[in-house]
Amino acid sequence: MENQPLSKRVKLVILACIAACLYYSGLVRFIRRWQQRSERSLIILNYHRAKGEHLRQHLLYLRRHYRILHLEAALDELSTPSKHHLHTKDRRTPLVLTFDDGYYDNYSYAMTLARDLQIPITVFLIPGYIESGSRFWWLEPDHLVHHVQVSKATIEGRTYHLDKLYERKALSRTIDTRIRHATSVSEREKFLASVRKVLGEASTAIAEEKDALPFSWAEMQAMKETGWVSFGAHTMHHPILAYLTDPVELQYEVSECRIVLERQLEQPVRTFAYPVGKPEHIGEMGLHAAQAAGYDWALTTIDGINSKQTNPYLLHRSYVDVNHHWLVVAARVSVWLFLIRLYQKPINLIQKLRSASSTEILPKFG
Repeated sequence: MENQPLSKRVKLVILACIAACLYYSGLVRFIRRWQQRSERSLIILNYHRAKGEHLRQHLLYLRRHYRILHLEAALDELSTPSKHHLHTKDRRTPLVLTFDDGYYDNYSYAMTLARDLQIPITVFLIPGYIESGSRFWWLEPDHLVHHVQVSKATIEGRTYHLDKLYERKALSRTIDTRIRHATSVSEREKFLASVRKVLGEASTAIAEEKDALPFSWAEMQAMKETGWVSFGAHTMHHPILAYLTDPVELQYEVSECRIVLERQLEQPVRTFAYPVGKPEHIGEMGLHAAQAAGYDWALTTIDGINSKQTNPYLLHRSYVDVNHHWLVVAARVSVWLFLIRLYQKPINLIQKLRSASSTEILPKFG
């Protein structure tokens, strides 16, 4: 936590204090028990990075109070007839741990924890980055500005004076916005190459950045061999699907990812996670692409609890920061998701009434 900005450290402390009040008041325990007695459901958590102060404590708490399963096993169970569920003696709420993108620390740290604690995890992979070993595009804006070699640069018609902190932050935001909304992968990479040229930034990664880079195919195989790590698809190059203008490229990103992973893993790949998976980032074409690619399930980043009625191509996941205190995780998977469920019930009712006369994608989210 020492390397984080003061504002983020303060926020983490405040969240931990609120969570502690919820936990020690007994509310977390009450809602957790209510979850166990309510209709069959599934909680899916969404991590990205693994190395941090609290991941081990997260896993120990979750292992004690939830029934942690591999993603495919949990989804198969959710869709089976209710009488099959009655044979399960463990009445704890099923929960799945997923990690997006395939950071090296998923291999160096999360795999070790999963194996030692005997906790299954699922990692969603981006083959294009595994093959190139390049830095993920969303890390580029801050990296480029941090390692800038010039005092002044003109990007997109604006000149930035990089000896000023607020100007560097503004440039980072400009780069992020531009690549986030790229209409093709080639456009994104071409723009990044032009920015690197202007800023004079060396592309070679330094040793301390390794945890933030993708792990390799060989490391993926080592993870697979533990028996505690399973894998899903996360597109070939992680574009935001709703912004792609070429339907052929969109389908390629979603479908080719599965083909490459199945070749490397020598087993079927049944699950897919949408990049930046909010409704506005998936789009109707993104939803159709996941269905056409033959995946059994697709995961969003929409908060919520999954039930038998949840669209299998719009599954809910709840984001967790590895730097959150375990008390925050305890409150998130109980109190927070309970409140979301209460909020969603009237929304879902309205959506069902509308669905009879509407075929749009957005009203179906939730």
